[in-house]
Amino acid sequence: MHQFSLCFVKVKKDCLKFIKSQETKADKFKNKEKMIKSFLIPLCFWISKKADKKKPYFVGLAGGQGTGKTTISSLIKVILIKYFKLKVFRISIDDFYKTRNERIKLSKRIHPMLLTRGVPGTHDINMMLNFFKNVKSKKFKRLKLPTFNKAIDDRFNKKNWYDLKNKPDVIIFEGWCVGAKSEGRNSLKKSINSMERIKDHKGIWRKYVNQQLKSKYKNLYSQLNCLIFLKAKNFSLLQKWRLKQERKLGLKSKNKIKSRVMNKEDVLNFMQTYQRITQNMFRNMPKYASIIINLNSNHQIKSAVYKRP
Repeated sequence: MHQFSLCFVKVKKDCLKFIKSQETKADKFKNKEKMIKSFLIPLCFWISKKADKKKPYFVGLAGGQGTGKTTISSLIKVILIKYFKLKVFRISIDDFYKTRNERIKLSKRIHPMLLTRGVPGTHDINMMLNFFKNVKSKKFKRLKLPTFNKAIDDRFNKKNWYDLKNKPDVIIFEGWCVGAKSEGRNSLKKSINSMERIKDHKGIWRKYVNQQLKSKYKNLYSQLNCLIFLKAKNFSLLQKWRLKQERKLGLKSKNKIKSRVMNKEDVLNFMQTYQRITQNMFRNMPKYASIIINLNSNHQIKSAVYKRP
C-alpha cells in the first residue's frame, strides 16, 4: 500500500490533467482520485511486473460502447510512463477501421450492413496482424499507423497518423470487441433486435461477422498477453453512456463536421449492430479475461477482480 501511495503522489498531477481534458462543463468525473489510487495504480503494478523489456507486452482492454476505455487506457499509459519509466504505446482497434470507400465496396459485395463501422469485418485485419508482427520483430523498424476520425467516419489524413519510432515495452490495444469470441451456429439463427430482424432476416451479415471472429480475429486476439474487461451492468446502460459520448463529440467538433455527429435515434440504431457481440461478451468474457473491472450505474469503477496470476 505504501508503494501505491508513493506512486499516486508522483502521477496525480498528470492523471488529473488528462481527466480535465476529457471533461465538459456539464459532465465532470466523480471520485477520480479513488479511481486512480484504488484501481488503476494497483493494475499498473500488476502490468509492470509482467512487462518484459525484450519484447512488447500486449494488454488488451475491452468494454462496451461508452465504458471509458479511452480514459482508462490513457491513464494507465500515464502511470506506466511516469512512475514505472516504461515505453508505452496505446492504440484503439477503431483506428484500424477500413476506409469509408472500402466499407462501401464490402457492403455491396457481402451485405449492406457492413457499411456501418464497428463489427469484426469492418477493420483492416491484415493491417492489425502486420502491426502485431512488426512490433514484435527483433529488427524493429519505424511504423506509421492509422488514426480514425469518427466525426467524419473515415481515416485521418496520413500526416496525422501515429508515428511509432521505438519499440514499446507495453502496447495497450483497446476496443469494444477486443478479445471477443465467436458464437455457436444455433444462437446466430435468432434475431436479437429489430435491425437484425428487418435488415438481416437471412442472417448473412451476422454469419459473416461471426466467421471473422472465428478466424483472423481469433488469431489476432490470441497474441494478447492479458485481457482487461470493463464490465457494465447491462446493454441499456451502454446506450445511455454512448449517447453522452456523442454529445461530447458534438461539443468538440467544428461546425462543418457536426452534421456527421449522431442524434439519439442514430446512436440507438448504430448500437444495434454492436448488441449481439456485446451481450455475448457480457456472458462469456468474465470466464476468460485476466481482470474484470466492474462498473456501477454511475459510470464509476465498483470493483476489480483478478482472475489470472
